[in-house]
Order: sequence, then C-alpha cells, then structure tokens
Amino acid sequence: MCTVSVTQDPREVDIANRWTILGVLCLTRVVMGYQFQSVASASPFLIDDLGVSYAQIGTLIGLYMLPGAVIALPSGVLTARFGDRRTAGYGLALMGAGGAVMSIADNYSLLFVGRLTSGVGGVLFNVVITKMVTDWFAGREIRIGLGIMLTTWPTGIALGLLTQSALAEAYSWTWVMAATSGVSFLAMAALVSVYRPPPGHAAVQHSRPALFALPRRELIGASIAGMTWGVFNVGFALFFSFSPDLLADRGMSAAGAASLVSIGMWVTVFSVPLGGLLAERTGRPNAIAIVSAVASGTTLALMSVVDVPIAFVVAFGLGIGGAGAIMAMSAQALSPENRGPGLGLFYTWYYVAMAIGPAVAGKGRDITESAAAPVLIGASMFVFVIFLVAAFQVHQTRVSRTTPSTSR
Repeated sequence: MCTVSVTQDPREVDIANRWTILGVLCLTRVVMGYQFQSVASASPFLIDDLGVSYAQIGTLIGLYMLPGAVIALPSGVLTARFGDRRTAGYGLALMGAGGAVMSIADNYSLLFVGRLTSGVGGVLFNVVITKMVTDWFAGREIRIGLGIMLTTWPTGIALGLLTQSALAEAYSWTWVMAATSGVSFLAMAALVSVYRPPPGHAAVQHSRPALFALPRRELIGASIAGMTWGVFNVGFALFFSFSPDLLADRGMSAAGAASLVSIGMWVTVFSVPLGGLLAERTGRPNAIAIVSAVASGTTLALMSVVDVPIAFVVAFGLGIGGAGAIMAMSAQALSPENRGPGLGLFYTWYYVAMAIGPAVAGKGRDITESAAAPVLIGASMFVFVIFLVAAFQVHQTRVSRTTPSTSR
C-alpha cells in the first residue's frame, strides 16, 4: 500500500494565521479603549457619589497615559526580556487588576491607585501590540495591518460611550469599573491562548539602549512628530471625554449625550483608514494632517457655542481622519535602523501630552464653571498641531538639503 504525504504550503498557513492573529490582537486592543473611556463615562456619578472635582476627573483620565512617559522608552527591553506574549499578558492582567481596585473604591485615593495600575498595564500592552502586528505584517500589507489596528482604539471608546453611562445609571459606576476588569482578563486569556510569534521570527536584542545614539536630526524629527501626535490626541480625547458633559449641560441625559458623541467615534473607524489612503495616494501627508487639524479644531470651536450636536459630531469624526498621516510622521523622521529607540522617544512625548492635557482641561472646567471650556481647550490643541506640522516640514526640508543621499 502506498501512502502519499501532502504538505500544505507554509506560506498559505502563514497568510491565514496572520489575519487570525490580527483579529485577536484587534479584539484585545478594543478593551484598552473601552477601559480608557470608563472614567469619563462614569464622571457624573463619581462626582455625585465621592465628591471628586472636575480637575480630579481630568487627572484620572490622564493618569491612564502618565506611566507611558516612563515606560515607553524601556518597553523594548522588557519585551526582549519576557517576550511579546508574556509582556502583553502582564499588561492586560494589570489592566484587569486596576479595574477591580476602582470597582471597590470608596475614595479618590483608591481610584487613583486603581487607575494608575490600569495605566501601567495599558502602556505595556499598547507598545508591545504594535510590535506584534509589525512582526506579522512586515513587508506584507503593513499599512493595512496597522491601519486596522489603529481603528480599535476609537471602537473601544465608542462602545464605552454607548454602554457605560447606561450601565452606571441602571446599576452603579462600580459596575462600569468591574466590567473593564472582566473584559481585560478575558482579553488576556484570549491573547495568551492564541498569539504566537511569526514563523522564523527572532527577537533582535541590543546590548545597550540606543536612544542617545540617535542622530540629532532624527532625535529632533521624532520629538516633533511625537509632540504632534500627542497634542492631536489630546484634542481628540477632550472631544469624547468632555463633549457629553457639554451636551448634558444643555439638557440631554448623560446616556443620550454619550450615545450621540459615540457616533463621531464610529465615523472615525472609517475616516481614519480613508484618510491614510488619501495621504498615500496624494503623496502629501503633511498637507492632509493640516487640513485634518483645521477641520477638527473648527468643528470643536463651533460645537462649544452652536447647538447643532449631531452635525458637529459627524463633522469631527470626518475631520479626525488625518490621524494616520500624523502617525506616519515618525516614519518620515526615522531611518529603519533607528526606529526602535526613535519610536520609544515618539511615544514618550505622546504619553506626556496625554497625561497633562485632560488634567488641564478639567482644571479649566473648574475655574470657569463652564462645560464649554474643555471643548474650547480641545479646539486650541489642533491649532498647536498646525504649527507643529509646519515645524516638522521645515525640519525635514533642512534634513533633505543637508543629507541629499539619505533615503527614508
């Protein structure tokens, strides 16, 4: 009897596996956006039950990002030491633990500890998941893979806007925090069970940190790009964190206001990939970034004074579509061999901005006693984006003149 052995082409298995892996990674990253939104969604109930101020709410929102200012740079070392899957799993476990602490909090200090714990986990997870997607899609639809991953953040926030205020109204804000804890642990189980590195992948290890070996031109470029991405995201975060409060101040219910703002988040799920495609097709990503900032900032400014919420929510979702062009500034600034340490620097600026911005907006709300103040502060962030993109363009032009043979 003759036995014929049929071996499946490993390339076909690889193609099928990487889309499965991407699906799992995207589902787990949705959890991060969902948890980030929880404080903003529960803010009216936290203020009533625990007597926290708007400035403290803003601090809690930003606290989710604050650890990134410290962890983003050494995250590559942690990943090399423990591996991608374990590091991501640790991050999701910390997110779950922090949510659990917040669910039993009866004072601001315990909320602070729980949020900080979740933030540490969120930063670990966020940095390593970008590496995971890159490892699987490098050289093969990398823009598609990363573009799809980028939409999971607003998807998680939109789900939070749709469900969390309603959950807090029906039961308690503690249920919202408990829900973020539960889904984090579920995501950890899914990721640990399914994820594995791509075939033949070997981690690249460095004997010492390479940040200070970055050429000055790349250090400056990565810093400007990181500041731009950070300030852009502050404006974005102030929209979905404080717009519901503005609409509620005009007479809408908390749940209704949150649901309305979530429409803008769903619009970004489509506008961001389309904006990235437009930037690539036109070959003018910096121009697309400036148009995006102008549209987003103008929309927020008008929303603070004109009561046509649905139109402005949709317009803002469309305007934010230039996010991909701004994210790609890091690739313009960094040569391939310096992307590891350079991206660590890029994310450090991003996390610093995201930690400070919401707290400043919350303080502005307390001082002015106006629900429109944080929204106007959000609009001003996009003005800074315009100047930062212009500064980046000037810097890159000077680099191209002094190093004409350098290719990106």
